[in-house]
Amino acid sequence: MNILFVCTGNTCRSPMAEAILKSKLHQGDVRSAGIFAGKGEPLAKNSELVLQEIDLQLDHKTNPVDEETLAWADLVLTMTDRHKQTLALQYPGYQDKYFTLKEYVLLDETQWTRLKSLYSHFEEKRSSLLNEYQGQMNDEELEQKLFQELESDIREIEQLEKGLPDLNISDPFGGNISIYRDTRDELEEHIERLAEKLRGEE
Repeated sequence: MNILFVCTGNTCRSPMAEAILKSKLHQGDVRSAGIFAGKGEPLAKNSELVLQEIDLQLDHKTNPVDEETLAWADLVLTMTDRHKQTLALQYPGYQDKYFTLKEYVLLDETQWTRLKSLYSHFEEKRSSLLNEYQGQMNDEELEQKLFQELESDIREIEQLEKGLPDLNISDPFGGNISIYRDTRDELEEHIERLAEKLRGEE
């Protein structure tokens, strides 16, 4: 299986996730990329240091997310729900591959199938309303109309999300070594679950 980890700049969280999973899983291919990443930047120094503490190294240069990489991946695991939403908007053709890392390993199938269905229905309804009302009202009126029409859908999603664990991996960017260490440990805990899940699917 080809697995892609995605964060913002591809210097901290997603490359640490890549290094950790590579150390635990010896089948398949693992890469990382960033939604706003430049090309060819090095791994953040503190990411490198905290990986060395657990005897891991990664020869890493940053990569931006692109169509080719998403097509290559069988599974795209983002660090936050915001990353997932951004991918869904920019590259809607790969929706079935997108999960946050925590969502993929913590939620049972019923929970995330229901959530995915709600998100999908919401986006379809929103697009349909935009097409229907575009040009008939100004931006402020359109926003109010959308909120009125989508309010019950928003409430339903919020209710389901309230009962879920926090699905985001903390961002250590700009923090001290201790904060990077906390993020590494958080990643390691959930990637251990991911490796177990993937082994079970082989």
